[in-house]
Amino acid sequence: MFKKTPAPTPSPSAPVERVTSVLGPGINWTGNLGGKGGIRIEGTFEGEIAIRGLVVIGETGRLTCKMLKANNVIVAGAVKGSITAEKLEIRSTGRVWGDVVTTAFSTEEGAFLRGQVRMEEHVEIKLEDETAKEKSDADSAETQSDDAENASENPIPARPVKGQKVA
Repeated sequence: MFKKTPAPTPSPSAPVERVTSVLGPGINWTGNLGGKGGIRIEGTFEGEIAIRGLVVIGETGRLTCKMLKANNVIVAGAVKGSITAEKLEIRSTGRVWGDVVTTAFSTEEGAFLRGQVRMEEHVEIKLEDETAKEKSDADSAETQSDDAENASENPIPARPVKGQKVA
């Protein structure tokens, strides 16, 4: 009568829609942040962020960066830098100084944005490790291709096996 269906498993490239890491209030961090997951920033962060997943800038969070790239971004604190995201939400306490590129954009009354908003049909979030992997794959394929060409042009003579006569 009732069939038990297995829960759908997210695809490996699907973004994480929940917070898996927290930078707490009172914490100051400088550096670059990248990968797959969800992060909530309640402290101060200075550096680049490229996340396949969710980034939440909490009310006490302060982010200074050249570019923030993530699938979903929620700003309740302050961001000084440009944002590229599939979905961006600026809450009533949120402040953004920078340009925005997004497919879905929402704000609450009282939210602040100083910059340009560009709406796109599709936003591609490229992470550095994915870009590096694609480059290394392309380099590897090119090297293999070059090796194959060189092998056909300049065949290496086989070494004789002990006791075998070479013609």
